[in-house]
Amino acid sequence: MKVIGITGGVGSGKSRVLYELEEKYGAYVVEADKLAHELMLPGMTIYDEIIKQFGTQILNEDKTINRKKLGEIVFEDKNKLMALNAIVHPLVKISILDLIRNKKEEGSVKFFIIEAALLIQDGYKSICDEIWYIYVPLDVRIRRLKIQRGYSDEKCMEIVKNQPEDEFYIKNSDYVIDNSKSFDNVSEELYRLLY
Repeated sequence: MKVIGITGGVGSGKSRVLYELEEKYGAYVVEADKLAHELMLPGMTIYDEIIKQFGTQILNEDKTINRKKLGEIVFEDKNKLMALNAIVHPLVKISILDLIRNKKEEGSVKFFIIEAALLIQDGYKSICDEIWYIYVPLDVRIRRLKIQRGYSDEKCMEIVKNQPEDEFYIKNSDYVIDNSKSFDNVSEELYRLLY
């Protein structure tokens, strides 16, 4: 089983690449953010740690974490963001390692895909056989975010300024997939990389 890490800036089209890998090649896909959200549900370890750190004022009436409230708290204070990341990221990584081990034992999957914004920063290089960077020029990414998510220029730039430059990703990746042209080109590239 090959473990492939996929990363890229917001608006680079990672979701479409993941869908293609899952549907066309039967890859098992784990999106770190989605996994983190699952691990934040009541009764889960991350949930308890977050409540300890940030208090019950971040809870909805049904006792689930209000991620919007939590987001407002951490994005205004870098220390609080670091505290949240210190809780979430290690536990997500442990869960991903467990999933990799289980899938290897089952022997039912050829490709195990991990998608994470902080894939490189969080040390997934040691877990993955390859790291792929989905590249799209910044102006195209911003245009996509405005059309697909309805973001303003300010919101786009706020998100982008908190992400590393393309050079960082390119330097730390095994392959760069240019997703700024036709998706047919990306499809051909995925096939070449997998086989």
